[in-house]
Amino acid sequence: MIITNIAIVILTFVVMEGITWMTHKYVMHGFLWVLHSDHHKKDHDHVMERNDAFFLIFGVPGFLLCLMGYQNGVVNPLLWIGLGVSLYGLAYVMVHDIFIHQRLKWFTRSKNVYLMGLRKAHKVHHKHLGKEDGECFGMLWVPWKYFQEAARARKAMKGVA
Repeated sequence: MIITNIAIVILTFVVMEGITWMTHKYVMHGFLWVLHSDHHKKDHDHVMERNDAFFLIFGVPGFLLCLMGYQNGVVNPLLWIGLGVSLYGLAYVMVHDIFIHQRLKWFTRSKNVYLMGLRKAHKVHHKHLGKEDGECFGMLWVPWKYFQEAARARKAMKGVA
């Protein structure tokens, strides 16, 4: 039973990347652009963005799934699905908000090829200031070429040192 529960959490986490990609491309860059647009502005003088409302849009369902998954001392699969959604949300905060956008100055000089590839792809995503013509909508998995570019950059850094 514990293996099944762990598998549900992992599968949900993986599926969330696809859901996030589709939501980012078709909702955030679609009818909810009004919330997401400030995230694509180069300069703003406030810590919070309208885009931060998506924290609630994604967080509330994860919380509710956990709540519905544990009722009267009985656990059902919704708890494990909610945990997978919530863990993905935590990964999102760590990778997108802290690492990529440096809301906290942690991991500022990572030479990890995976992380460098994510950062490069996100920079490419943000070169588009409008809702059209976007690319690289994923958070944890982006086109392979960005990981290859990061590997070349890391190799060049080692050659310089």
